[in-house]
Amino acid sequence: MYSEPRYLPGGDRALIVEFADEISEEVSQMVRRFSLALARYPLPGVLETVPTYRSLVVYFDPLAMEGPRLVEKLKGLQKRILEIDLPPARTVLVPVLYGSEYGPDLGDVASHNGLTPEEVIAIHASSTYLIYMLGFTPGFAYLGGLSPRIVCPRLDNPREQIPGGSVGIAGIQTGIYPIDSPGGWRIIGRTPLRLYDPDVDPPALFQAGDYLKFSPIDEEGFYRIAEGGRSR
Repeated sequence: MYSEPRYLPGGDRALIVEFADEISEEVSQMVRRFSLALARYPLPGVLETVPTYRSLVVYFDPLAMEGPRLVEKLKGLQKRILEIDLPPARTVLVPVLYGSEYGPDLGDVASHNGLTPEEVIAIHASSTYLIYMLGFTPGFAYLGGLSPRIVCPRLDNPREQIPGGSVGIAGIQTGIYPIDSPGGWRIIGRTPLRLYDPDVDPPALFQAGDYLKFSPIDEEGFYRIAEGGRSR
């Protein structure tokens, strides 16, 4: 982690507050603390903040606050970061039906790592994953904590459409597609939970700073849960 955050331009309406050149839980906590500090002590012109793995993107109205002035204000606020207590982390249990048509790449992940599909499932479901950030599509959670025993490269040719709820692996990352979308991750299963609903507040089931744990289910359990939609 840097001794002091770096303030970088992100166009004429955004600033990037970069805390480190690495991904770690400590860096993630600093990013979230700064975002919460801006919510507690709002600055004129600031429209939105977006946490990432190692930085906070601050969107602002340049007519209300010019970039250089905003940097000065943010540096002043930076001194109060450690005053911010992070809210208690939730652990969200996500049921997953692994393999078959729901996880067409499970066999590839197993073969790549010299494992059986059952071993991949057991390893994937044994970890508790930190949600570092949301991005790519609404509610897509980027998770830390994937076992190196089941890493697998992305597909050479991304699929044009992946069903919402699909659980995938790409390199050292695992994640869940919350809505139907194109994608190149290796799909090993699918959850019946509705992960993103624009008519619900908040619309995304997960938030940065939450923890997530996968729980294997069978096809009967999948359809039973699917009938209920979102679960908290």
